[in-house]
Amino acid sequence: MNALIEQAIEAHGGLERWKSFSKLSAHLSQGGILWPLKGHGGKLDEVEVSIALHRQSTSHAPFGAPGRRTAVTPQRAVIETVSGEVLDALEQPRDSFAGFGLETPWSEAQLAYFVGYAMWNYLTLPFAFAESGFGFEELSPWQENGETWRRVQVSYPAGIATHSPVQTFYFAADGKLRRHDYDVDINGGTPAVHYFHDYGTFDGISMPTRHLIYVRDADGGHQPEPLVVSIVVSDIRFS
Repeated sequence: MNALIEQAIEAHGGLERWKSFSKLSAHLSQGGILWPLKGHGGKLDEVEVSIALHRQSTSHAPFGAPGRRTAVTPQRAVIETVSGEVLDALEQPRDSFAGFGLETPWSEAQLAYFVGYAMWNYLTLPFAFAESGFGFEELSPWQENGETWRRVQVSYPAGIATHSPVQTFYFAADGKLRRHDYDVDINGGTPAVHYFHDYGTFDGISMPTRHLIYVRDADGGHQPEPLVVSIVVSDIRFS
């Protein structure tokens, strides 16, 4: 594993502590232009999320209406009742986004897939990088907001559903993750910059509780508007 990634994992609570848990649950308060742009404004404003830490599996509830939830893996996106009755299912969901752009509306099942894989990725950072199949290349340091951040370009294994095969992560001197660059392949390759704020410690694991995502400019900067996605994470629980 890359030495900077090892440092980051330790700064976020350490791999031994992370491996002692199998599940994370939290409350999400979400905003930004993406949800109405995709035809689902208000649907995910206040939801509970649950993820498996060591395999890619995510559930959001309520999803669209009381008594409904999602069950998402890289191979399948399901909308079901809380009793397990399947209401909609999308097999090999990534294939369904072929030809989509930033303003292409999503079905409910496509929305479920996107938020399922995205939140699993965000909430397992940087611990997921300890699993096999990732590639790492440290890039030149980056200056932003009067700080110097070290950068690592990460290549993802094919089995993980994520935004793009290659992504860049920025770490401050304390080892904490500050920024994340990627292209959203299922959204026409939209370039994104994702900032992490307001760290807290939960069951010994250090995590950001506020996420802000913007469209990334060609020079690596971004405009203050539009705010594409905002996420406030609260009531974080490990088990």
